[in-house]
Amino acid sequence: MSVDPERSPTSDPPRAERAPAVEVRRSARRRRTVSAHREGDRTVVLIPARMSEAEERRWVGVMLDKLAAQESRRRPGDAELAERAERLSDQYLAGRARPASVRWVTNQNTRWGSCTPAEGGIRLSHRLQGMPEYVVDYVLLHELAHLLVPGHGPRFWRLLESYPRTERARGYLEGVVAADRLPHPPRGPGD
Repeated sequence: MSVDPERSPTSDPPRAERAPAVEVRRSARRRRTVSAHREGDRTVVLIPARMSEAEERRWVGVMLDKLAAQESRRRPGDAELAERAERLSDQYLAGRARPASVRWVTNQNTRWGSCTPAEGGIRLSHRLQGMPEYVVDYVLLHELAHLLVPGHGPRFWRLLESYPRTERARGYLEGVVAADRLPHPPRGPGD
């Protein structure tokens, strides 16, 4: 996402929910535009080197708000997630898995999803938001299957055989985990 500060409104918009970490990168080559993107759990804001600290603070806020608005349009809410779970259960589990609740949570950083079969609750990690739909569908279907079979034995895996993208989704998630473990090279000037 990129914005030209000289063409944007001068008043600060209301602040959206903030990302945990923000990195500002100044560039002498960047003359007019400000841009922002997510790198894992970090938000990177790219600005011209000539900007004052006050302009930097203002533009970081503007870009965080723009990213949050853009992401909220792309991410389904809890109601959409529940509808998706019902559709997946009907399509792949003959409608047998009916969760009492399905919701996004921000306190699962080592799991993609979790299920409490006794209560019928399914929780998906917010880290899945923005990933391809087939990956979210796989994790949701995985948790739906736990409503029928609590463990990861052969009966459980047979339930997931009908989902055609199981292996692809698992590979995608393994790749995300592996990428998070890679050392991040230091950033040079202008990056």
